[in-house]
Amino acid sequence: MRADTLGVVLAGGLARRMGGGDKPLRVLGGKPMLEHALGRLAPQVAAVIVNANGDPARFAGYGLPIVPDGLPDHPGPLAGILAALDWAAEHRPDLPWVVSVPGDSPFIPGDLVARLHAAREAAGVPLACARSGGQTHPPVGLWPVALRSDLRAALTGGERKIDRWTARHGCAHADWPDRPVDPFFNANAPEDLAAAEALLPLLQADLAAPIEQP
Repeated sequence: MRADTLGVVLAGGLARRMGGGDKPLRVLGGKPMLEHALGRLAPQVAAVIVNANGDPARFAGYGLPIVPDGLPDHPGPLAGILAALDWAAEHRPDLPWVVSVPGDSPFIPGDLVARLHAAREAAGVPLACARSGGQTHPPVGLWPVALRSDLRAALTGGERKIDRWTARHGCAHADWPDRPVDPFFNANAPEDLAAAEALLPLLQADLAAPIEQP
């Protein structure tokens, strides 16, 4: 577990491809995808929050801080990341790092946080994001709270692309294989959720295994 890192599950999107509503609350293997993500992320970090907009009561059963975007009009995952950075600065100044994962990614690896930190340290850059099978996953990333003012300025200036903003500062990549299951599979549409159900049997041993520690 990284005692210097806050985890945030990004659940602030509009879920248009899923038909609206909260994608992370769609059921996979008998429980909401959010529970899968939290079960994998929480043991790796000092604390966890959920970035979500609208009525926070729908997430009340999780007992976690629900942090909305600080910017209007749903500007995308960068706004959720900024909300987490701002929350850490105000409520947990002892946590200088934030790791983000999408709420519709139920299979995140147990060594995610440790390997993102290792990639950043090895490259000597302030940021890191996940990559599997050669494909980058910008919303699965490691963010220094110290860059929150820069990120706010970028967002208010119209920036919406994560990888374009990270390129300004330097972003390392931590690599995972994408077989037999891509650990960063995300369920954007109903057919993706059905595919995730089919993949669950391949992951039972991994999901039951102890989380790897840094």
